[in-house]
Amino acid sequence: MRLVIFAATGGIGRHLLEQALAAGHDVTAVARNPRSLPAGVRTVTADLADPDPAALAAAVEGADAVLSGLGPRNPRSDAGITSRGTRAIVAAMQAGHVRRIVVVSAAPVGTVASPGRPNPPKHDPGDGFFMRHLGARIANTLFRAHYADLALMEDALAGSGLDWTVSRPPKLTDKPMTGVYRTAFGQNIRGGFSVSRADVAHHMLRMLDQPGTIKQIVGIAH
Repeated sequence: MRLVIFAATGGIGRHLLEQALAAGHDVTAVARNPRSLPAGVRTVTADLADPDPAALAAAVEGADAVLSGLGPRNPRSDAGITSRGTRAIVAAMQAGHVRRIVVVSAAPVGTVASPGRPNPPKHDPGDGFFMRHLGARIANTLFRAHYADLALMEDALAGSGLDWTVSRPPKLTDKPMTGVYRTAFGQNIRGGFSVSRADVAHHMLRMLDQPGTIKQIVGIAH
């Protein structure tokens, strides 16, 4: 499969790249600074904080699917990059007639209001007692702007007409890939407080071949 991976040098993007190459996919890696990418990988230089439509169009041309690990380097100060960059990716895909995209969001976004979803539930249906009464409140206080930006990103995908899937993990860790995790459509994972970046990447790649995940939000956790 010909894949394009955005933010390929990021925490999840580097795992997407490693696993996609190991699986034999034909990969184009898109990054702001691709010099740290492995030799021999097809690369496109693009800064999604200030997207260049021509560069993005060239990146996705002829692709079977797009994966995005896009997110801010600092969630408290770089809010806005994820929705802005994803809208640019969506525009490039629409222009190039590329339909499949899988992106990473975050578990707390299910309760965040946005123009496309002005009245979200007060609690995610998958959250247990701790997350309902304390954990989600702390997370939203610390990363309010970041989650608002992710909600705008999800709005952009929902209105895109593309075959999108959103992965919503909780706290991300750098533990090794296990291939063992729990998932649920449209809700978080009860008692799932963390998941490794490597396992999120593993699941994102798996979902490319799962038509039932199209136009779905999927919770994932250990």
